[in-house]
Amino acid sequence: MLSTRRQALMPTLASTLLLTLLMAVGLVFFLRAASKDRTTVVEVHSPRPALEVLEGLSGWLTERGWRTETGDPAINLLRFRGEVGASTPLALLLSLLGSVGAACLGLVIRQVLPQLGWWPLLLALLGPAAGLIYRRRAERAETFELRLIEADTNQGSTLRLRAHRDELIAIETELGPTLQLASDGRLLSSPI
Repeated sequence: MLSTRRQALMPTLASTLLLTLLMAVGLVFFLRAASKDRTTVVEVHSPRPALEVLEGLSGWLTERGWRTETGDPAINLLRFRGEVGASTPLALLLSLLGSVGAACLGLVIRQVLPQLGWWPLLLALLGPAAGLIYRRRAERAETFELRLIEADTNQGSTLRLRAHRDELIAIETELGPTLQLASDGRLLSSPI
């Protein structure tokens, strides 16, 4: 009777195992996406003089912790460097999700292979590795490049900015009104 009951449960356990493994794959892809490099290039224009715009951007970047690294006057390039830290709440959430997911996988393995006893539940101890992997991959040095493309006193100035997408969005929302920066708007309209 026990073996027939187990045979009746096998399709359910197999589908649960498949779904649990798919959840693990989802966690791996989330880890990759959370620590992905999102460097973007955008051109902005301002009717203000180039020196005023560059000073405003440089001051704002310095206030946010960016350090002037190098520059190339021949091509009108300023480069800033900053350290990007990992989000501690996200690292804790990923550790929790990894632990719960690994424990669920352990329960399913225990149901499919009862001869293993309760040992599969030790997979839950691997959960914090998700947070550690995220922290290691997310903490890195970033660069912010400002390149003056056009500086016409009558037409204003045009800059090409190359940086992390979030920094460019912050510039557009915080400095856009004060420095009269205008871009094509793709940065704020894209979903990711």
